[in-house]
Amino acid sequence: MKNALLGVGVALTVVFSPFQQANAAETNGELKQVDSVAHRGAAGYAPENTIAAFDKAVEMKADYIEIDVQRSKDGELVIIHDTTINRTTDGSGNVKDLTFHQLRSFDAGSWMGEEFSGEKIPTFDEILDRYHGKVGILIELKAPELYPGIEEEVAEELKERNLDKPQNEKIIIQSFNFESMKKINSLLPKVPVGVLTSSIADTTDEALKEFSTYADYFNPSYRMVTKNLVNRVHSLDMKISSWTVRSQEAADFLLEMDVDAIITDYPDYVDPRTE
Repeated sequence: MKNALLGVGVALTVVFSPFQQANAAETNGELKQVDSVAHRGAAGYAPENTIAAFDKAVEMKADYIEIDVQRSKDGELVIIHDTTINRTTDGSGNVKDLTFHQLRSFDAGSWMGEEFSGEKIPTFDEILDRYHGKVGILIELKAPELYPGIEEEVAEELKERNLDKPQNEKIIIQSFNFESMKKINSLLPKVPVGVLTSSIADTTDEALKEFSTYADYFNPSYRMVTKNLVNRVHSLDMKISSWTVRSQEAADFLLEMDVDAIITDYPDYVDPRTE
């Protein structure tokens, strides 16, 4: 399995749910380890995929920030979730059809509150330079099929900063596009790869075994998570990160399922240090 090639990762945050606290004595001193991943930054508290949201996640002591990478018309890697700018800025249009100068001219914060007015769409290199070494970075390639060659560009940005070696910094790359992740695995064999899915068809033993040949993380929607699924993923030497948690109940459920990481708009639902 690919995981066997990787060294031990960084120290993980220790988080206990009430269920785990009650049973801690039965673990023979072994602590449950769960990573808190701030989805698009602490998106419950600041505009998603902006510096304000990522700064808030760091302030809240999240273990990782999760970012979405796309590409402007003129080749700049930018951080935005939707393939259009309509929902999260005061502009409109497809990300891939707008130049970086155009993308940067729009307000990406006011929609969530006047205190965020003036927030801009960040670039990939800005995020890497501002946050690597301060917090882990979960990089999602968003619709990479729209951006031929984006895997090579992301790999180059990481290599330039010596971030292609997991013993140096916490970097993970994920996507719903499995072929893209196979390519990332070949370009960056030491960087952990995750596959995202909301399809039950991807949870068969056969599918999981195939993922384990190139992926380190199987990252399903939390509505798909069962103890059986978690156990089967772990048996293939993969970890499981689940998304997107927007309630305390969902966070508590995933903690009881023994997932390895929880991707959430509200890091404080996962880790009491963030309150």
